[in-house]
Formats: sequence, structure tokens, C-alpha cells
Amino acid sequence: MTGPQGRSFTAVVNPISGGGHGFEHWQPVAERLLAAGATVRAIPTQSREHAVTVARQAAERGDVVVAVGGDGMVRDVADGVVRGEGTMGMVPAGRGNDLAWRLGLPEDPAGLARLLLEGEPRAFDVLDVNGVIAPGNVYIGIDSLATQIINANRRLPALLVYRLAPVRAILRWRAAGYTLDVDGERREVRAHTVVVANSGAYGHGLRIVPPAEPDDGRLDVMVVGDGPRHQVVSFMGEAKKGTHTARPEVTLLTGTSVTVDADRPVPVCADGDEVATLPARITLLPGALKLLA
Repeated sequence: MTGPQGRSFTAVVNPISGGGHGFEHWQPVAERLLAAGATVRAIPTQSREHAVTVARQAAERGDVVVAVGGDGMVRDVADGVVRGEGTMGMVPAGRGNDLAWRLGLPEDPAGLARLLLEGEPRAFDVLDVNGVIAPGNVYIGIDSLATQIINANRRLPALLVYRLAPVRAILRWRAAGYTLDVDGERREVRAHTVVVANSGAYGHGLRIVPPAEPDDGRLDVMVVGDGPRHQVVSFMGEAKKGTHTARPEVTLLTGTSVTVDADRPVPVCADGDEVATLPARITLLPGALKLLA
């Protein structure tokens, strides 16, 4: 990557993000970059593996690699950029866009273009989840079951499906027995969900793990213990305000490496998609992602 006025950009675009409007989100930003004299190219993704590969190749060329899509696209581009030791930008174009919201990115094309052209890279932590790089959060339990439901209902409005999916997940869920190892300290718990947080934000604008900061060099682990399922509904209501962590069934832990297993198969999701199977080993890679934010 050259100086701010000479940056070159490769946009990795999810063409189905936001109901198929990924390129519509990118075009006004690209026009402003071109008007400023930048070199700009755009590549539509064909698969997760393709997104990671093209992001890595662009990073190794020295381009700023721009993730155009939702949190899943951000995850895949971050995976390639970390491996290519490059610099990343974001143009939110998905349903959730929780990392962009958490970092306070501009919402208008002019603001996004200005950040891409003039912003200085900041070093953010990322998670390694059984070999998959994720900048946001890993969740295993009701939340990951809800993610499966969300991804199976892509035609519904975002806010609606993000609020209905947890309710449907609760109706199908029963608590699991988890085994956790946090920095070598082992514990067994019966719980509804385990979250290993870097950004702490997901679920369309919820701060699920309020203490989490994406550049503090630590993981924040939240365990929501067993209890009546109707309490999970009130838990979700409190999560909008961030007061849920005071509930007696909630435990907060910190560490740099976490291994999670359970007494039955439970989806392992990170940043909007199922990415692994149990047991899941989640390791913090401090400062591994250079991001214009």
C-alpha cells in the first residue's frame, strides 16, 4: 500500500449481500476513489474459499482489500488479509454489519471513501477458530442455532429475522453440557450458550458481551447458564440495553485461548456463519489485522 493519495484498492464483493445489492453499495464509493486518482478493481466472490484467496492475493500485492458485504464477507476478507499481511477496509452491505457498527464506520459513500483514502490503519485483534480467522465473535448454543435459522431465511427483512430467529431457536433448544478450558483452567457447565467475544457485538446491533474490545489483547467469554427457557426471552430484551450481564446465570471470563466442547453436536458460528465443529479451539491473535477504521 502506497501513501494515502496513491492507494490501490481491490474490492471483494459479495454479490448477494443485502438482498443482492452488494455492487450498488460499492459503486458510489468506487467512483469517489477513482475521482481521487486511486486504482480500483472489484471481484465478485464465488465462495468462502474464493474470497479468502483473492483477499490474500490482493493483500500480498499491496492493495487495500475492501470487504463489501456483511459480517461473513468481512470475516472471509479478514482471513485473507491477515494471512497476506495486508491492510483491509470495509463497505457495509449486508444485513447485520455489526463489526462496522461496533467500530463506528461512516454510513455514507463520501465518508467511506474518505476513510479508505485518508485513514490510517489500526491494529485489531482477531480470533483463530479451528484455523478460520474471525474478527468478531464465536458463539456456540442458542445463538448459533439462531444463526442457522437466519441464514435459512434470507428473504425476510433483516430486523425481523434477527428478532424472530432467537425465539424460534429457543423453542427448539435444550441446554447442553459444555466443557470449557480457558487458558488451561477447565470447567464443566450446563448452559444455553457460550460466546467467545472479540468485538462483543452481533445480532443486528446488540452488545452481547459489553466488556469486549477488539484491540485489548484478550478474549471475553460469556457463559449463559441453564435455566427456564422463558428467561432466555427476557435475557434477549436486556441484551438491547447491556444489562443482561448482571443476571445470576451469566458468567464472564477472560483469557487468550479457549477450547469449547459439548455433550452433543452444537453449531459453532463466527460472524454470521457456521465455521467449525466441536471441539472448537479459539485463540487470540493480538494486533493481527490492519484495518482502516
